[in-house]
Amino acid sequence: MSILFSPKIRLLLGIATLSFVGIASSSIYNNYSQAKQLEQKPQDDKNLSFPQQVTANTFQTSTSQAATYNAPLSANLWQKTGTTQPEISSPNRNQHQPNSNPQLATTSITYPIIDEWRKYKFSVNGDQILAPSQLPTAKVNVNQSDLLTVLVNTRQYFQEHASDDPDILRPGLLSTQKVTTADILKTLDFMITVLREDIAKNRITRLQNPNFINQNFRVIKWTAYNPENQVQKQLRITKYAVFTHPGAKKRTATFNTPIYSLKDNNIADKFYTRYTKQDVLSGIYEPGGKEFGKVEPLAYLTRNGLEEALMQGTILINFTDGSRAFFNVDRNNGMSYIRGVKPTAQKRYWYFRQVDAIKGYGHKIDAKISIKPGVTFAGDVLNIGLGRIVLLEHTQGGRKQLQMGVIADTGGAFLPNLYQLDFLSGIFPNQNSFRQYIRQLPEYATAYFLVKK
Repeated sequence: MSILFSPKIRLLLGIATLSFVGIASSSIYNNYSQAKQLEQKPQDDKNLSFPQQVTANTFQTSTSQAATYNAPLSANLWQKTGTTQPEISSPNRNQHQPNSNPQLATTSITYPIIDEWRKYKFSVNGDQILAPSQLPTAKVNVNQSDLLTVLVNTRQYFQEHASDDPDILRPGLLSTQKVTTADILKTLDFMITVLREDIAKNRITRLQNPNFINQNFRVIKWTAYNPENQVQKQLRITKYAVFTHPGAKKRTATFNTPIYSLKDNNIADKFYTRYTKQDVLSGIYEPGGKEFGKVEPLAYLTRNGLEEALMQGTILINFTDGSRAFFNVDRNNGMSYIRGVKPTAQKRYWYFRQVDAIKGYGHKIDAKISIKPGVTFAGDVLNIGLGRIVLLEHTQGGRKQLQMGVIADTGGAFLPNLYQLDFLSGIFPNQNSFRQYIRQLPEYATAYFLVKK
């Protein structure tokens, strides 16, 4: 009798067969499950799109501090940096680097830089530009009364215009060092309090003492970032001024170049954005011109006086009748300043308004911050931020010098610009006196931000 027909053998063979089938089925199922997991994993990684990653990493301090806004910038007085827009690069993933001092701990993130039209230009790593530091032991040079005025006016701008000028709430590059807008306001408030106390007691302000600053402020060194000059480490310090010019309230043979003011009832259609500087100077607003009556002539200057007024943003006119008045840029024609083109050939044109003081940053003419020479810097308000306290270190006559001021002005040359500040030097009768004065000022300096601890 064949062994296959033995009942015991058949039973043993059946059990073995069932066991083999069970093991094989289990193995196939496990392999299938693992394969499905591998298929699904890339899909899970895509749930957070790249723009969301940038937002989450870059603006983790406050969801209300957006990266871009669509509102036009009306305080830009200078030229625009013209660079092409690169593709967005991946954010730096080494985000958390421990620091021995918890108050100075930083978060390494890539920060997106925008231009004056709120368009992305490039990204930077904050830790490569900003670093915790200490001030050297040298007295801080500052006019405490003028500094107090600019601090108070800047703080008031935050209080009154944050809702209608969201640009000032941008976190700025300092957010990579865990500095928030609230920290900036706390810094302004503290400095205002200190100055008021010191002035009331008729004493030199404590803000001139580097030891006091090191004890009460985070000192953050600012290394210049210039894509066109990678070796530049110190900030370039340019200078601007308000010039006095003779002028007339009516056209004369000498004073034949007008500065115009837009009429409020004609602003809505933005007709003025259609015309270049050359169009305006050709007489389109004068009697017989195609746009006669749409603007108001404020004063008449020489052509050179007009160019200086357009470049500096503010002009003090001494009229032939003995009166004098400040005039400040109000709105431009929406055309960018082009580097390398001489001023008289530029297409950008500014319309003016009469003002009661030198004016700095502001989203509209009647909201601009009143500023003072010697304590005011023009800088990149969109990417660095309004109201940032800056202290410059340089050497003069073999001795260290420290100069304090606040970013309360801006301009097209600073949008974007992470390597330069413009120092408001004063009011001068002419270019020669201005140049003579600024010879004593540094061309480059080491820069620090001060943030209240």
